[in-house]
Amino acid sequence: MRLAGVIPILATPFHDDESLDTESLARMIRFFAGLGVNGVTVLGVLGESNRLTDGERSELIRTAVSAAGKVPVVAGCSHTGTAASTALCREAADLGASAVMIAPSKQPSPNDEAVFGYYARIAEKTSIPIVLQDHPASTEVHMSTPLILRIAKEVPAIACIKGEAVPSPGKIAAIKAGLKGIRDIPVLTGLGALYGFFDLERGSDGFNTGFAFPEVLLAMNAHAQSGDLDGAYEIYRKYLPLMVFEQLPGLAIRKEILRRRGLIATSRVRHPGGNIDPASAAQLASLLERSFPGQDLTGPVVVG
Repeated sequence: MRLAGVIPILATPFHDDESLDTESLARMIRFFAGLGVNGVTVLGVLGESNRLTDGERSELIRTAVSAAGKVPVVAGCSHTGTAASTALCREAADLGASAVMIAPSKQPSPNDEAVFGYYARIAEKTSIPIVLQDHPASTEVHMSTPLILRIAKEVPAIACIKGEAVPSPGKIAAIKAGLKGIRDIPVLTGLGALYGFFDLERGSDGFNTGFAFPEVLLAMNAHAQSGDLDGAYEIYRKYLPLMVFEQLPGLAIRKEILRRRGLIATSRVRHPGGNIDPASAAQLASLLERSFPGQDLTGPVVVG
């Protein structure tokens, strides 16, 4: 299993009473699998993982694995404690996940050795592949390129690096250069694909992000990996306004798009997260029509 290409980060669907909606989750996964994605990720920041109970986490992974079939499922297993994160990884493996995604947690005194030890200790006690997530915007942990390269080189379980530290293009290029000739580890782009073209231009192996139209990311990545950067740029240029609007703080807009696509029953964000307001919903409707004029969003969209 090579974790490259397009691996969407999934939203966690809720009913209007904020209970877990596993039926919508399964429907969304089956739809994305039909588009040809290379995997799916649950329990990321987009998945409101910090608002789920332990039992809900287990139910969500179990549902995802069942719905995904042969499509790899990556489960977010980050925790402030090494032992707790290790336990989450073991549970994810027991439930059938193909890999886990782990980001370090903020410590009172920044310490590269502690971050290295976090990954090394988890890897020693679980056999499941690890996606190293570098996302200082949510973790407040700034991992240097040398630290990431050390972890990747000395911890064999690291199977993918998710590069989300801005400015991302240069850091992705430095990581790719540092790994050359040593380990073939995919480096994927996140951040809602906001800098997607520039990351692909500097060597990214694809996307691991929650943009609600994987069709766009699949087309961009196909052009880029075949060497057609001009084609990738044209797609990026056309859909960038939608990426920017969807990436506004919070999850309401992205969940509303998924609802309009018929993939989740409601766009409910679990409290204390905010839900979409009428004015933003109207803006979104106009933007979607500009982006995909006359198209039925409940089926695969035509990109171009």
